[in-house]
Amino acid sequence: MNPARASSQRLLALAIASTLLVACQPGADPQQQQAARAEAREQAAEAMAAEFDKAYAAENWNLARAHGDILNDEYPGSAAAERIHARYEETREKAREQRETLRLAGLWTYQTQPFKDGLQLSASLYSREPVDTDGGGAHPVQLIFRDNPDWGRSSYLVLEAGDFDCYGGCKVKLAVDDGESRRVDASRPKTDEAIAMFIEDEAMLWKTVKSARRIAIEFPVKAGGTRTAEFEVGGLAPEHMPGWR
Repeated sequence: MNPARASSQRLLALAIASTLLVACQPGADPQQQQAARAEAREQAAEAMAAEFDKAYAAENWNLARAHGDILNDEYPGSAAAERIHARYEETREKAREQRETLRLAGLWTYQTQPFKDGLQLSASLYSREPVDTDGGGAHPVQLIFRDNPDWGRSSYLVLEAGDFDCYGGCKVKLAVDDGESRRVDASRPKTDEAIAMFIEDEAMLWKTVKSARRIAIEFPVKAGGTRTAEFEVGGLAPEHMPGWR
């Protein structure tokens, strides 16, 4: 059972017991007992509302939402539920936004690796959905930003299967959020170490990603035609790549 919900039920039980102890004296009538139960219910509701108030003041939106949920589920129509109604609706939206922010941030992976006399830094994430790049099934596509002491800064896509049809250079389409796509330069290096394709203007792509929620890149493949990989980039933490602007 949810700890907050269990606490609410304990509070209600204690409030009822203490109130009925007074009401259930010899000669107490059913109306008095009913009033005592109603009073106990309001006391328990106020106690849960107080927990909501504390979480709200601390801007702990998920906890505040949980307390608000319990208050509205278990004590609907109570004075306490009415009192917090506007802030409860606000908290539900902020809790949703907070969860989404954490989810987007968790999509990124940051690495720091020794490289000769320096450090190689990278920031990467996988496409929102797998992409069939070779006709043999869908696989994730990876977007990587890399800062290497010898090779400098670069941005590129990596495939797990198939290959890019971009040897000698090509144009790919970059779409940002709900905007129109534009053509940008890309190239496939002549190496078998990784199935990678560079987006040539890495500074532009980095700046784009920093201000976007999602991007989509359409690229040519050797299997024929083009494929599109979409990335939810809104959780990027630029401080992990301090040399980039």
